[in-house]
Amino acid sequence: MKKFAKILALCLALVMVVGCFAACGGDKTPNTDEPAAENIKVALICLHGDSSTYDKNFIDAFKLACENKGLTADDYTIVTDIPEGTACYDQAADLAESYDLIFADSFGHEPYMIQAAKEFPEVEFCHATGTQAHTAGLANFHNAFASIYEGRYLAGVAAGMKLVELYGDGEGKVSDENAKIGYVGAFPYAEVISGYTSFYLGAKSIVENATMEVRYTNSWYDEAAEKTTALALIDNGCKLISQHADSWGAPTACEEKNIPNVSYNGSTEEKCPNTFIIASRINWAPYFEYIIDCVQNDKAIDTDWTGTIATGSVEITDLGGAAAAGTQEKLDEVKKGLQDGTIKVFDCSTFTVEGKPLTSFVADVDDAGDFIPETEVVETVNGITFVNESAKRSAPYVNVIIDGITAVTE
Repeated sequence: MKKFAKILALCLALVMVVGCFAACGGDKTPNTDEPAAENIKVALICLHGDSSTYDKNFIDAFKLACENKGLTADDYTIVTDIPEGTACYDQAADLAESYDLIFADSFGHEPYMIQAAKEFPEVEFCHATGTQAHTAGLANFHNAFASIYEGRYLAGVAAGMKLVELYGDGEGKVSDENAKIGYVGAFPYAEVISGYTSFYLGAKSIVENATMEVRYTNSWYDEAAEKTTALALIDNGCKLISQHADSWGAPTACEEKNIPNVSYNGSTEEKCPNTFIIASRINWAPYFEYIIDCVQNDKAIDTDWTGTIATGSVEITDLGGAAAAGTQEKLDEVKKGLQDGTIKVFDCSTFTVEGKPLTSFVADVDDAGDFIPETEVVETVNGITFVNESAKRSAPYVNVIIDGITAVTE
């Protein structure tokens, strides 16, 4: 009914325009080469508010995209603090009564967005980090993510450069004791494992004997737990800390202990000027602009969309004051290799699993809820054998623990 009403309104508008030109003598012909985009209403559902670096990243990008696509404050809304449960369905269903496009930003929102999409087939539902759009069979439900593993890898390179600056022997070698990195993870999900593995491999490309201890908080956002976990890692001998968790907990712990920190989703230099090195993030503005444009112009939205460095969707921040000398030059070199394909993040020649090279990895790409892997994701291209992350679907599926990483799941 909503789409019919829009079509009817458009037809009436066209009749009025034609009548107007006829009354004016028809001297001027409107330019129909570039029809005006349809006025639409869009909504963003967030797990937390802008105190979360994760959600703030979405909020800022959403506002920017709406502005760039000509939407006013009356055309969009942002709803925060919606948990991963039935409250998400309730909110999505409520918004669907008056909004054309609804986006949710957290992994656990997905089943409730699918439920709403089934009930409101005339509304487009999009979801970040999800895994089920390509198998759900719904024309109005879509997943999106980006190849953030490339950004994480670059951030890891910066981390390795810092370890060499602090503890190198003059020839770029770092002792095993000083080559230990700590990582605060949210959950033992593929998204988190893929992220910290790519970060570690970036660091390892600089410090070959680097090791990393990962501890989970079992929450996307728990500032106290994240800070406590970071402090525990520091107490256990970690010389640098990074994170896949959404608060300021880990960065502030590092600032207090004067331990270098690689953040996520944005710079923490304002509060942590002495320890911030760099952060990687997904820039969601290109995707938001894309889906708004699709709805405005009645074009199909990709079922599963993956942003890249080339699309402007994967970014690293400017270097912080704690970054090592020469880091920018090294990042420029590595970024070029990632873009031209001469560097693959999950290059199987750069790591082992249980002491052996990885020659095959079957991932649970279809995510049917049975956790049964069904898709081979190791490929060889131009002589490089690598795990091809985010190629079979946008959301990460690399969840293998490689040698050099210890994941504590207590």
